Amino acid sequence: MKLIKTTYKLLLVLLVVVFASCNEQLTDLNVNPNGVDPATVNPNLMVPTIISSTAQYYLSESYHGGAAGVMQYVQKSGWGNELNKYDWDGSRDWTTQYGNLRNAKHLFERSEEEGMEFQQGVALVIRAFNFGYIADSWGDAPYTTALNAQEGEQEDLFPVFDSQETIYKGIIEELKQANTMLSKSLGEYSGINQNADLLYSGSPAKWRKMANSLMLRYYMRISEKLPDYAKAGIEDIVANPNQYPIFTSVDDDAAMSFVGSSNDDSWPANTTYDASESNFDRIQLCAGFRDVLVEYNDPRIDVWFNKTEVPIKVSDAHAEDDVVVDGVRYLRPDYMAANDLVVYNKDTWVDDVEAGKTLVDTMEYAGLPIASTTGDGSGWNLNPNKIQGGPNVHNSALDDKYKEAEGEYLKARLISYAEVCFILAEAAQKGWSVGGQQDWYEKAVKASFDTWGVGDDYDAYISEPGVAYNGSLEQIMEQKWIANWTVAHEAWCDWRRTGYPNLTIGTKGVRDAMPIRFQYGSAEIARNADNYSTAVENLQETPFTATDGKDSAWSKFWLIQGTGNPY
Repeated sequence: MKLIKTTYKLLLVLLVVVFASCNEQLTDLNVNPNGVDPATVNPNLMVPTIISSTAQYYLSESYHGGAAGVMQYVQKSGWGNELNKYDWDGSRDWTTQYGNLRNAKHLFERSEEEGMEFQQGVALVIRAFNFGYIADSWGDAPYTTALNAQEGEQEDLFPVFDSQETIYKGIIEELKQANTMLSKSLGEYSGINQNADLLYSGSPAKWRKMANSLMLRYYMRISEKLPDYAKAGIEDIVANPNQYPIFTSVDDDAAMSFVGSSNDDSWPANTTYDASESNFDRIQLCAGFRDVLVEYNDPRIDVWFNKTEVPIKVSDAHAEDDVVVDGVRYLRPDYMAANDLVVYNKDTWVDDVEAGKTLVDTMEYAGLPIASTTGDGSGWNLNPNKIQGGPNVHNSALDDKYKEAEGEYLKARLISYAEVCFILAEAAQKGWSVGGQQDWYEKAVKASFDTWGVGDDYDAYISEPGVAYNGSLEQIMEQKWIANWTVAHEAWCDWRRTGYPNLTIGTKGVRDAMPIRFQYGSAEIARNADNYSTAVENLQETPFTATDGKDSAWSKFWLIQGTGNPY
């Protein structure tokens, strides 16, 4: 009976279609009466979608995705194989990025038709950012013939994978084009909708600064492979501030705020739209990040994380072996020894775990060491309520501000003034003509402090041993890593090309090294197999690729081949 009803409904639909086709052209039937015609869509309708899709994906990877784990900002108390032991299984693909790029292309074309030069400039900047992310993450990828499927030629339907070098040079040229398009005064542009621009409320000058600041990022990205090209590019930008204005304060940061009206436009893993709080609870402080923040008396730790709800102390002040008194858990030393428990030490913890010891973190900000547990880190630090993905009263959770759907500090940062200052500090450290290294370094640290509302603590911090300027690349990159909280993808890119900061490899990682690229996604392999196979030949295996073959998360692409970094 059900089959009969279904067949009847299908026939009825077919009859309606046949009847309609007698009176209308087939092309008319393909027009959604409730949608917007792509051929006539107002460019301003596309701008917020392109910005938000780009920013949200970048934040997700950088806040609680694989890069946030590898760079040892956070670990997870459950379902954390990717973070806790860098089990990167090749499930990533670039669907989101190429979707953004198709939209950016359409935005550019429609803006060109409508004479909206500001929107064209925005489209170019977003295009460069997405292609930059692809090159940073996968390596060689479709670029010059990508996005041309409507042309229908073989090379358009099955685009070749361009080299990383081609992509980086290409996006730098596109950013130069954007710089020119965005160089007019506000009154010379038509059709700007401030509400559509989620980053800069329709300011061409701000977008222009973003374009040139991104140029600095990509010049520095390729500085080990093309030092003369990078040096000339960065020096040209710094020497010509009127032609190439860059960020000059934290007010210039490309940082998207959240609306908070639904989970889709809210800060990720918030508790406003997750009553269970599970997504929030499972993201916890990593010991590697904590160790550096504590060593330098960094006040930002209190902005980003909570102290442990129930700290642990080793003491013989109480007769009981293991007892909670006045909100503190006390463990007797003899009880620790009898049960192979040992206090966490940043210099010895790996050896202690390999010796069969169980770590106990007694700091007020306790952190889960990278790759010290499996994907289920719920039992870390003697958690009395071991629930996979649940909270841990003996480990530091994210600060309560990250429970909110939106807020002053809850922003998806694409590039910041602090990053620009660190780039120029590194350029100065290389001996390039960009100004004083110490000046840029201290401006960078100050910018990060201002960003997180602790600017009053800067003077004391910049004098701390290890923080006070010493002229080393290691110091610059370590401070840049700290400042890149919630921008882990950029920190990952820096670590790969410089080897800094020095990161500890845990005991339970899937390999004895951390991953350095994304594997190509299965959909691209299936659709574009020949060009994929050619691109893979350009990858270089390392001692850690194991049985993966060349398309491994531990293979080196052009950017780091021959550099000796990060391993």
